[in-house]
Amino acid sequence: MADESVKSEASAQQKKEDGDNGSSQKTESRDGENPTVSKRQRKKLLKEQKWEEERELRKQKRKERKQQRRQQRHNHHHHQEEEEEGGEAQNARKRLHREVTPSSLRLVVDCSFDDLMLIKDVRKLHRQVQRCYAENRRALHPVQFYLTSLGGQLKQSMDEKDKGWVNWKDITIKTEHYSEVVVQEELVYLTSDSPNVLEELDHKKAYVIGGLVDHNHHKGITFERAKELGIDHAQLPLSNFVKMNSRNVLAVNHVFEIILAYLEKSSWQEAFFTVLPQRKGAVAVGQDGTTVQGKEEEESDSDPDTPDQTEKRT
Repeated sequence: MADESVKSEASAQQKKEDGDNGSSQKTESRDGENPTVSKRQRKKLLKEQKWEEERELRKQKRKERKQQRRQQRHNHHHHQEEEEEGGEAQNARKRLHREVTPSSLRLVVDCSFDDLMLIKDVRKLHRQVQRCYAENRRALHPVQFYLTSLGGQLKQSMDEKDKGWVNWKDITIKTEHYSEVVVQEELVYLTSDSPNVLEELDHKKAYVIGGLVDHNHHKGITFERAKELGIDHAQLPLSNFVKMNSRNVLAVNHVFEIILAYLEKSSWQEAFFTVLPQRKGAVAVGQDGTTVQGKEEEESDSDPDTPDQTEKRT
């Protein structure tokens, strides 16, 4: 019995040792290159190891790219500021070089049609008035600018969208009607419905432009108002120099700018073509009443091989 007990203990000890050796071998196999790992798995492990090793390098590169973009934005902004400053200085030099001479001519924008317009049209009128003010400020011969009957929706729009209007310079803004601001004998209402054609500008007069954006809903109303008040009226000589696709009804700022251009160029035709937008389809009219473009086409069709015609087409 004693021998059997000794043998049993020896066998148990041997199994324990064998187990320890097996664990040790497995540990060593894990620490080293496991022969059971596939080639694909080894590539994946190596890729992950390389990714971890290059983590700091990637972080540094991202930081460098971010700094580079920040520097580029800074340089671009600085360059823009320099260009703007240079442009402003150049414009200032041009204005000084041109020697601005204020005109004694008065232009009045009549804002008494506020109740006849929708709010969207009032806002359009607001933008047109802004354009008139801006163009007059940069004109070679700025006029005496009057804004009369200001109130209602237009004033509300100006208060909401352009609070700086209260600081506008070189403009007379009145809540009163223009007939209370300028004597009747000096008033001339500019309206396309007038039978009178304006040939020259009288610097002793005050020319009134109707502040109305109505899309032809109130056709002829400015002409009727002028007749009711018994004041002079006239239309710009547009049809004498220009043929258009649409009615000869211009926006407030277009009439304003045309007069500014005429004061500078002393030519109605040059003034019209300087200001009129391309969508109006304006074409010059010759002295015989035919369009210049039409005359050129006729001449071209009659003898297309002459050198003069070829030069014109070129």
